[in-house]
Amino acid sequence: MLLGPLGAAATARADTNDTKFLAVLKSEGITDHLSPAHAIEATHTVCQKLDDGQTPSQVASDVLNSSSMPAYHSGYFVGASIDAYCP
Repeated sequence: MLLGPLGAAATARADTNDTKFLAVLKSEGITDHLSPAHAIEATHTVCQKLDDGQTPSQVASDVLNSSSMPAYHSGYFVGASIDAYCP
């Protein structure tokens, strides 16, 4: 019974992070993702690659090579991902 409010708070926080993250992307003109859900999924992949030991530059290069984003947007996406989701 006590875990219910904690789960709701975690979900609300995730929704808030998602909304803020997508707003940051939009403010920079980054709309090259397939959907908002795809962008959120991709940002978690960024964090995982960093956790696995890749540098932000390596991850930005991966984003550049696996998307239609130009180099600046790829780097910005990685930076915004780090700021919003990566511990």
